[in-house]
Amino acid sequence: MKVLKAKCRALGMGRFFAGLAAVAMGLVLTVPALAESMVGAPAPWGMGLQPSGGVIKERIASLNSLVFFIIVAITIFVLVLLAYCVWRFSADRNPVPSTTSHHTGLEIAWTVIPVLILVIIAIPSFRLLYFQDRAVDADMTISVQGRQWYWNYTYVDHGNFAFDSYPVQEADLKPGQIFKLDVDNQLVIPVGANVRVLTTGHDVIHSFFVPALGVQKYTIPGRTLETWMRADRPGVFYGQCNQICGTNHWFMPIAVRAVPRAEFDAWVADAQKRFAQADGSAPVIAAAPVSQDSLQIAEARR
Repeated sequence: MKVLKAKCRALGMGRFFAGLAAVAMGLVLTVPALAESMVGAPAPWGMGLQPSGGVIKERIASLNSLVFFIIVAITIFVLVLLAYCVWRFSADRNPVPSTTSHHTGLEIAWTVIPVLILVIIAIPSFRLLYFQDRAVDADMTISVQGRQWYWNYTYVDHGNFAFDSYPVQEADLKPGQIFKLDVDNQLVIPVGANVRVLTTGHDVIHSFFVPALGVQKYTIPGRTLETWMRADRPGVFYGQCNQICGTNHWFMPIAVRAVPRAEFDAWVADAQKRFAQADGSAPVIAAAPVSQDSLQIAEARR
């Protein structure tokens, strides 16, 4: 009987470890699949920044961590100093208050130390600003135009074809799509390419903002601004216009899809046909009709 129980226990433990090995193998096989494609989007109850999809966001996250640790250190120091002052200089311990009004050493310290902290923050901040400013040796250029209330993209280096990008209505959402973030025509870029982004506004000020790629640039009517982005891994990176541009401000989501170069080239070949005009000429960015109010404002400015 004891031998039978021992065999049963051994068999049960064997099944347990076999199941554990199967789960571990499944996780090992799943990790590369997860690493192949990522989704840059807000998560329920998420804390901190979105995962980095490219080198710009990685530098932003690094600067954010640096500033965060400095803030934590300052907060702890002030709390400890405050607690010490409450304990050390209480009325029981100091029945006769000190009449000291100046202390040269303290005044030098609380002037020099904050300046050093600001310098520590300023140096990587300026480096990051210049790094984000414009692309060096860009692989391709995309023109982004903000309109009320959708986006227009032009692939300048690939036949100058252009298309509009609208949000997918809730009734038309497919499984896996995100309401108020997914669009009918995604902005497709190749993985690892430095993409120059030229932004302009058609009517009012909008903002091209993709958090996971570290991109944020205003689109201002009458001006062309430059920034750049790079996705170092395939995936879909979502964003929205974060400039209050009117009643349908929420109606301007952004979806950037990063794909391998071969897949990008195939998409470009298809897009050149889909978004070409009937006469075969290059697409023309249509201008919105000028409203009567705009004409009155223009006349008043003369």
